[in-house]
Amino acid sequence: MDKNSFLTGQPIFTQLLNFIPRGIVAKLAAEYRTDRYYKKFRTYDHLVTMLYTSFHGCNSLREVTTGMLVAFNKLNHLGLHYIPRRSTLADANSVRNEEFFGKLYHELYKYYYGNLPDSRLSKDLQDRLYIIDSTTIKLFSSVMEGLGRKPVTGKQKGGAKAHVLMKSDEDLPCYILITHACKNDKVILDKFRLEPGSIVVFDRAYNNFKKLAEWKKQGVIWVTRLWKATSHEILERMPVTEEQQKNGVIADEKIRMGRPSNKQTTKVKARKITYLDAATNRMFEFVTNNMKMTPSQIASIYKRRWQIEMLFKRIKQSYQLKYFLGDNENAVKIQIWCALITDLLVKIVKDKAGKKWSYANIASMIRLHLMSYVNLFRFLRNPEKALVNYTTPNTDQLMLYG
Repeated sequence: MDKNSFLTGQPIFTQLLNFIPRGIVAKLAAEYRTDRYYKKFRTYDHLVTMLYTSFHGCNSLREVTTGMLVAFNKLNHLGLHYIPRRSTLADANSVRNEEFFGKLYHELYKYYYGNLPDSRLSKDLQDRLYIIDSTTIKLFSSVMEGLGRKPVTGKQKGGAKAHVLMKSDEDLPCYILITHACKNDKVILDKFRLEPGSIVVFDRAYNNFKKLAEWKKQGVIWVTRLWKATSHEILERMPVTEEQQKNGVIADEKIRMGRPSNKQTTKVKARKITYLDAATNRMFEFVTNNMKMTPSQIASIYKRRWQIEMLFKRIKQSYQLKYFLGDNENAVKIQIWCALITDLLVKIVKDKAGKKWSYANIASMIRLHLMSYVNLFRFLRNPEKALVNYTTPNTDQLMLYG
């Protein structure tokens, strides 16, 4: 194989941008009117600039603009004809509607992952399993409202919170909502839409009885932990076999959650499973509306909740979410959305690569060779063949130029 067979006429960055249909960008730009009042720095230019920021982990406006200036001879490949000045990029981050970037993420998700079989038709538990959680992104200014009491100094750091619904078998957010960090998790449950037959797992912070009762009527199975302040009464104690006891099951009970004396509180009938984790010697109380699964299955489903923690760790470690290019809420949200779009693009590459590459290795390679003219998929499928017929330079000839 010729040593140049891994080269291509487009940089890796362009190959990634090809996964974003220009028609979707144009449709959303018209819907949100994001090109209004802009003569040069159009919406697509802004998107490419912020994705460049995310892939390279740029910490400042100057780092973004100078980095793109160095690659000015490759801008035509990216579909760009204009490099923004720092002031232009800062102004666009502060005023261009951040909802465009959020809608673009969800449209891209639907385009590549939204045509999967209906969850009601799937018999595999993992294909029907969804995970809900949130993560806080700390800010070094009071841009967005933070959590907790103000310190003695009177200065409180701001924070953004990403509320995420993730499909377990995709390892990717299928719905995201970005709010201030002080937003209570349980009021967000109304934003999530699930098909009948779905299984959803979440932490005990989402103690919204009204939503739990609604999901039960819709045929959605939910698994969570019992909030320590939840008032409940035991309706029936179900037998626990010796085998289940060996696996850590202490009790299996039918309960009614909600204070009986409070007529306004929604009452929810559920199943409580008391479980002892032998590895950590910790006691857990799981609650679910499913009465047929075994206690061990319920405990196993809840353990899958930690998958979303790995997702949060992956995004925060791979992309720049510590230093932001703007000091206003709109700029912060745009940068978060573009980090999520970047994560989606890398995940698409990983799924299409055909080899068992780790996400971290692919993300690292893309970051280091973003502007290199390398056929990304050909390299990922046969990386060993990249060195076939490669010849080491003649050191004697190199010494002539020493």
